[in-house]
Amino acid sequence: MEPTQSNPPAMHRYRVLDPGKIIATADTLGRRIDERFPGGGLGQVCGELANVCRESQRLSAWLGRPNWWFRALVGTGIAVLLGTIAGMAHRVHLRTEVPGVAEFLQGLEAGINNLVFLCVAIWFLGGLETRWKRRRAQASLHTLRSMAHIVDMHQLTKDPERVAGHARHDTQSSPRHPLTPFELVRYLDYCAEMLALISKAAALHVQDFDDAETRSTVEDIEDLTLGLSQKIWQKIMILDRVMHPMDGR
Repeated sequence: MEPTQSNPPAMHRYRVLDPGKIIATADTLGRRIDERFPGGGLGQVCGELANVCRESQRLSAWLGRPNWWFRALVGTGIAVLLGTIAGMAHRVHLRTEVPGVAEFLQGLEAGINNLVFLCVAIWFLGGLETRWKRRRAQASLHTLRSMAHIVDMHQLTKDPERVAGHARHDTQSSPRHPLTPFELVRYLDYCAEMLALISKAAALHVQDFDDAETRSTVEDIEDLTLGLSQKIWQKIMILDRVMHPMDGR
């Protein structure tokens, strides 16, 4: 029996991403968030992220499998085109009269046009499966990109200076933070972990699907999540100095 994608063989276990591990990590993270911040919006976002990871697992398996019925349909279309061109050439060959120069040039031009059309048609039909899969992958990656921005929105107003009590010019509309510095560190850390999971779920899309455009989109998402994580860790470092002001002195 061939190894499934969720259970890679031992020799390749550390060479490929295991979708099952990503889903399990997302589920565990969701429970950790709910236990620390019960009923909070971040836990609901993480629950939805776990569902998106499951969808990415199914899509990744589909992207990596050859679609045989679709390939058979494309092959049939190419065979019909080749048969049509061959039939036209055969009819020309059966003609007994010797063509003149003008007629020969006209026939040569028609033959070249038919050959160009045949090549373009074969290229178009041969790439249909890849374009179909690419469209599905891009839609899924768009969802992951949106989730990265949603996670960023949850940490956007979490100002470590304000939580530490250093902000003295709050207005009536300023964000209110009922979290302690320790709780805010955990909150921000959960956001960073969710961004890492989004990056891993995106990478699943090109694990068995070699498409340059999809790979470029995955790299964009990885750069996005890395940049957002760096902002989060800057806040965590500020909070660490607030919580341990004498360390390193």
